[in-house]
Amino acid sequence: MLMPNIQPKITPIYQTSVFKFEDLDAVQQYFDEPGSRYLYSRNGNPNSDELAAAVNHWEGGAGAVATGSGMAAIFAALMTYCQAGDHVLCAADIYGGSAALLNLELSRLGITVSYVPFEELYDLQAHVQATTRLLLCETMSNPLLRVVDLRAAADECHRHGIKLVVDNTFATPVLTKPLAFGADLVLHSVTKYLAGHSDVTAGAVVAAMPEDVARLKQIGTIFGLTLSPMESWLSVRGLKTMRLRVAAHSQNAQLIAEFLERHPAVEAVYYPGLLAHPQHALATVQGRGLFGGMMSMRLADDAAAVNRFMQRSQRFPFAPSLAGVDSSCSHPLYTSHRALTDAQRAELGITVGLVRLSIGIEPVEELLADLAQALE
Repeated sequence: MLMPNIQPKITPIYQTSVFKFEDLDAVQQYFDEPGSRYLYSRNGNPNSDELAAAVNHWEGGAGAVATGSGMAAIFAALMTYCQAGDHVLCAADIYGGSAALLNLELSRLGITVSYVPFEELYDLQAHVQATTRLLLCETMSNPLLRVVDLRAAADECHRHGIKLVVDNTFATPVLTKPLAFGADLVLHSVTKYLAGHSDVTAGAVVAAMPEDVARLKQIGTIFGLTLSPMESWLSVRGLKTMRLRVAAHSQNAQLIAEFLERHPAVEAVYYPGLLAHPQHALATVQGRGLFGGMMSMRLADDAAAVNRFMQRSQRFPFAPSLAGVDSSCSHPLYTSHRALTDAQRAELGITVGLVRLSIGIEPVEELLADLAQALE
């Protein structure tokens, strides 16, 4: 069947698991000239490649891979540098899913982990071992929004001959580009701000060096971490408005943080845009004047009080994810950080009264009114 000369402005969805070849010469070309053709969507697909290229462009890397989830991105990043017998350093302030992967699964593969208190991230001497391969941290920590000095962390890692891997999900490259500060790998849960509409599950990893890009692609293909064509297409569509969305998230969040800071029912607010935040000056520089849409607030350590807030709020539904255009709230103790030990949660201050807010892009006066009545 002859096809007309179709030149779409938007990349079509290549909803296929396999691609056709004319003959043996064509399939040989696939292996001899990487990137010249497609074979099987686990190995590569125009939609997932387009997403990887777009995230790589945003982060300024040497190349990237798209994965089936943010957790797959974390796994791919760690496996780029680690094998059995190796040791990983991880910031104590970390997403609970990252801790679960390290504690429950990578330990079974013979990879050990040590957690570094936030205050010691820039002096790793007491933590580095002969087999240490990397430090994993977040640009802005989940859920307490501590901001890592990426340049200082990268310099300290490289002084010890280890890699810096940064989860940039909260900040996004609109605020911060970790590779520009010396990071070796940067990863995202694309599910969150990059896709932006709470209708995709995806991840991405970007590397500073071409050899790490090649390793990431090998891991993605062999472990089957590949993202589907439809999810890739939706993520690319979301990325096109990320700059505008993140600015709106940030503007709303700043006003809400200032409101919560004054509210008598709120014991503390964790948001880098507040002058009282310990890393406010650093966040101002690294975030180029924007502070993102994520924050946490501390209510009374009383489950009944937290339940009343969740039940009364109409604009912040209790949904254990974040970064969609619609606002939501979550509860780290009960959801994202369940995998941490009691001691880890106590040390971080993750108690029953800590509520995480994902500020959307709705009219801010509506969000403020809802918070005011929910906190009565």
